[in-house]
Amino acid sequence: MSHSDEQLQSVLETLEGCRKVLTEMNSRESAELLSIVILDVRMKLKGIDGADLKALCDEMLRSAGNEPQPPSKQTQDQPRRPLLRVVK
Repeated sequence: MSHSDEQLQSVLETLEGCRKVLTEMNSRESAELLSIVILDVRMKLKGIDGADLKALCDEMLRSAGNEPQPPSKQTQDQPRRPLLRVVK
C-alpha cells in the first residue's frame, strides 16, 4: 500500500467515524452527504473512475428491466458531465 493510499485509508476511517456520529445525532442529510464523499474516497482507493461507476449503474438498471435510453450520436461525441460532484 502506497503512502497516499495509507493517507486515503486514514481519511476514510475518519469520515466513517464522522458519519456514524451524524447518524447517531439524527443528522440524516449530513450523514448522507458524507456517504457520497466516502464513496468517492473508496473509489479512489480501488481505482474505480466515474465511467466505471456509470457503467455499473447502467447495467443494474438494465438488469432491473428499466433499461436507459441509449445516448444519441450528438451526446456520444460530447464529454459527459459527472453525475455526482463533491463540493468542498
